[in-house]
Amino acid sequence: MLYPIAIETGDKEYAYGVVFPDLPGCFSAGDTLEEALANAKEAVTYYLEDLAEHEQVPPAAGSLSDWQKDEAYQGWAWAVVEIDIEPYLGGAVKKNVTLPRLLLMKIDNLVKSNPAYKDRSHFLQTAAFREIAQANQQDTKAEDE
Repeated sequence: MLYPIAIETGDKEYAYGVVFPDLPGCFSAGDTLEEALANAKEAVTYYLEDLAEHEQVPPAAGSLSDWQKDEAYQGWAWAVVEIDIEPYLGGAVKKNVTLPRLLLMKIDNLVKSNPAYKDRSHFLQTAAFREIAQANQQDTKAEDE
């Protein structure tokens, strides 16, 4: 999954900071940008391991352009890093799934024409993550009201 990161640029007096806006509380710092990025990889690993231990699915990655508009990160530099979340999902389990023939054909055609999807299973996994994220957002909104 491609996660945006916000980078607070440092100087001789202040360290560089890296924040994963989609992963609340996941951040790192370093005296150099390289050190801050290396520490960010370590921070995200610990963050995802903690989620897995608590049987929580990693949050979906938000849009880089949306995060860039967030007032909290004005003036920060941005990058996108690829994080393999699969190791934190508890391993693969093979299950039979029943789908209407036309829907299956549409999925397979989309997978063939779109390199973002590795295969049918990856497409279904991606769709499931989107639905779970949307349901979690709705639950959060309901709790806030």
